[in-house]
Amino acid sequence: MSTEIIRTRTYGNWSRPRKAGLGSFGLVGTVGVFGGLVLILLASMFSLSAAVVMAFFVAAFVGPLAIRTQDGRNIYNLLAVRAGWSRRKANRSTAYASGPLSARPGGRFRPPGMLSRVTMTEGTDPYGRPFGVLHHRHRDLYTVVLSCEPDGGSLVDEDQVDVWVAQWGDWLARLAHEPDLRGASVIVETAPDPGTRLANEVFTRISPDAPAAARRVMEEVVERYPEASSEMNTYVTLTYGLRGSARRDPDEILTELALRIPGLVNGLVNAGGGAAAPLSAGRIAEVVRVAYDPAVAADVLDIRAQYGATGLEWADAGPAAAVETVGAYHHDSGVSRSWLLTLAPRGTVRSSVLRSLLDPSPSIRRKRVALFYRPIDPATSAKIVESDRRSAQFLANSSQGPVRARAATAVAAAEQTAAEEASGAGLVEFSMIVTVTVDSTADIPDVNATMRNLLGASRLAMRPADRMHAAAFTCALPVGLLPWEQTLIPRELQEAL
Repeated sequence: MSTEIIRTRTYGNWSRPRKAGLGSFGLVGTVGVFGGLVLILLASMFSLSAAVVMAFFVAAFVGPLAIRTQDGRNIYNLLAVRAGWSRRKANRSTAYASGPLSARPGGRFRPPGMLSRVTMTEGTDPYGRPFGVLHHRHRDLYTVVLSCEPDGGSLVDEDQVDVWVAQWGDWLARLAHEPDLRGASVIVETAPDPGTRLANEVFTRISPDAPAAARRVMEEVVERYPEASSEMNTYVTLTYGLRGSARRDPDEILTELALRIPGLVNGLVNAGGGAAAPLSAGRIAEVVRVAYDPAVAADVLDIRAQYGATGLEWADAGPAAAVETVGAYHHDSGVSRSWLLTLAPRGTVRSSVLRSLLDPSPSIRRKRVALFYRPIDPATSAKIVESDRRSAQFLANSSQGPVRARAATAVAAAEQTAAEEASGAGLVEFSMIVTVTVDSTADIPDVNATMRNLLGASRLAMRPADRMHAAAFTCALPVGLLPWEQTLIPRELQEAL
């Protein structure tokens, strides 16, 4: 008799990007420390009191850069969030109203906030499928949205799951070679199924000559099935910053994006994405409309089933009214609360680590889990990997005792990353936003408790997006908004802080 050992494949080995500089100061803080020391020495040449005053100012400037939260933010970052909230409260931009009775020109229901300057066009890919293109005019970026129906992991062999994960990793690695790609995101949206799709599917196919008993059985199925079912939609967005787009013809831009879609769709299908296809302009508008007003979800599904499309345009996809508060975002028939990723699961995890977070929750009207990816080009990836490898080896050689044991683990992880990168794997920066929509403010305490349980099962550390719920809600929509592209401070300066 032989005993076969079944090994479950695990994943991990991710790490937070290392900041240049001395300790937790960052590059700007390190420059401030050494520059401040020079100023203090120069001031001491005149008088001791001048040196003391200069030391006080240097400490007041550099000190907040050394104090950081768990997710790496310093005191200046926290103050910037509060200052931005106070500014928006002062100019009343936390409230939004649209439509014929509002003061906004045109009388239409345009999406608010970061989507106010976004326009929509539509093209056709080589297979004749229409696809919508969102143009972010303030950043001159273009977004294509793909819809897919993942096969799921239930009743699937472990070997097949491993193949899907490997193909998904290969798809992400190939994004680094995609010309002009700024970033990608995967949004998984879950909500209770209102039953409209099932009713339209069943009632239109019942034969007039069907037996009465069979008819009653089908009617009972349609009546009871939605009570225990849910709908799950998965979207993949790709945002491009095409070179010279300001001087190019819009049709030329649509043609270039259309040629890229088939290859991207085939990669998603191989990675277990199921039936993947580009999303038309009307479908994108419907998704945004339902996100702002969940009460119309059943009507949208019913009209689409009867007529094939709703005819909704981008200019009418926004809410009639929206108000942002410190702890939530109120919009039409829903109240949303968002969470931001602060720490990925520590150690190794299995491929099902996010299953509890992605599964539908009966007490939640709608839930969106948005994963953001920023591919790093191969040349930069090689430099980062080699730098991390040298840093880990230096710490291991200069450490003793328990610290040396942790440093040795870091060296092993760095060596593994270097070997994988040399064999063709890519480096990708990732983050996550989770948005939960409920019916009223009274449901928020229950949502907080539910999220604590879900995050504990997923081994994730996330924090509420207080004073930023409107922006987090918008970024979690499948519209291609990349958080690092929406900041006033350049990304390079933020990394130096």
